[in-house]
Amino acid sequence: MPRSYVAEARRRVGPKRARIRPIIERLAAAHPDAVIALRFRDELQLLVSVMLSAQTTDVTVNRVTKRLFQKYRRPEDYLAVPLEELELDILPTGTFRQKAKNLRGTMRMLLEEFDGKVPTQLQELVLLPGVGRKTANVVAAERGATQGIVVDTHVRRLSQRLGLTRHDDPAKIERDLMRIVPKEDWGRFPHLLIWHGRRVCLARAPRCEICVLNDLCPSSRI
Repeated sequence: MPRSYVAEARRRVGPKRARIRPIIERLAAAHPDAVIALRFRDELQLLVSVMLSAQTTDVTVNRVTKRLFQKYRRPEDYLAVPLEELELDILPTGTFRQKAKNLRGTMRMLLEEFDGKVPTQLQELVLLPGVGRKTANVVAAERGATQGIVVDTHVRRLSQRLGLTRHDDPAKIERDLMRIVPKEDWGRFPHLLIWHGRRVCLARAPRCEICVLNDLCPSSRI
């Protein structure tokens, strides 16, 4: 698409700072059930669920953790079984060998460095094996300690389509979003984009004709 068309589309919908509040309000009205889909009962289950969710679906993770959390209740439980047994227990989530290794490393660090508790600060969470900034952001936000904005594939795609960022790198996208999204909305904003991306703004065939953001989105005008 020629740059002139893209620039014209962005000009017509207005600056992103002026659009962000209406975007949030409309998405919140359209998706009142937009919350994390993973099922957990405590901070440890939350951390494990998010770690297992990499490169798989929330449905698969929830199916696996339904049994997993009956067997593994404390960090010590993940270290008390052979690595091969843990691998089999999380097999359906994919890349199970690396995930099992990361889980054991994380549990060991929790016991040695954090008194068996899951930290809430991003700079501490990202020290855990297998925990990147996205995972850390999810864990912190779900515990009421939001410090950034989660950027997954849906958030990246919709942020780009909405003209909120021009970057592909998740870290740069997060910085762009943190500049314009009100801090009190950092926690729910990713959920709104994720659910809208699953239901309306699909990757291959966005349903612009029924989108509540149609007049605020430059991509719908190209």
